[in-house]
Amino acid sequence: MDDAIYRRGLMLVLSSPSGAGKTSISRELLRREPGLAMSVSATTRPKRPGETDGLDYFFVDQTEFGLRINRGEFLEHAKVFGNYYGTPRGPVEASLGEGRDVLFDIDWQGTQQIREKLAADLVTVFILPPSTAELERRLNARAQDPAHVVAQRMAQASNEMSHWPEYDYIVVNRDLDRSVAEVQSVLAAERIKRERQIGLGDFVKRLRDGR
Repeated sequence: MDDAIYRRGLMLVLSSPSGAGKTSISRELLRREPGLAMSVSATTRPKRPGETDGLDYFFVDQTEFGLRINRGEFLEHAKVFGNYYGTPRGPVEASLGEGRDVLFDIDWQGTQQIREKLAADLVTVFILPPSTAELERRLNARAQDPAHVVAQRMAQASNEMSHWPEYDYIVVNRDLDRSVAEVQSVLAAERIKRERQIGLGDFVKRLRDGR
């Protein structure tokens, strides 16, 4: 592409009910796409062994988190199991301005909040399981949660899946490799979308002028 044309980055959001595979897809996407970076959230929960501030999360106390909410410094935020989580706006906007793409693994509520602030930079993908039975099998196969937690996640899944019409693209995750390839296709197409190519009008004008 001509040096006169450059691209603003985009925000790629993956959402799904728990167990549908968005975390596995996200990990593989990051491995295959060197131009894609995971968004780093801020949180009020304590740092766990092996975690690094600024890499895994930005760890802040509840007072500081509240001040940042009041200053409008988050693209989205939510309270989960007693702790606050949020996406700092500054690092994301800096990445977008430098033409770098940012990946988000968030729910439909967080997606709505981001759409209210930076809709033009947003590309959303909802991941669906191939069946309810398969979703339950995957949740049980993870062996991370007791039976009552799996039951809660299954009950939540119906509500989460009802928000699929709010997303740009839908991927049914029958096979991980195929699903990752489909999301890569979305990313490739969105990267060359006319609206994202800054300087394209001047470039075409020069072509038409014979320069």
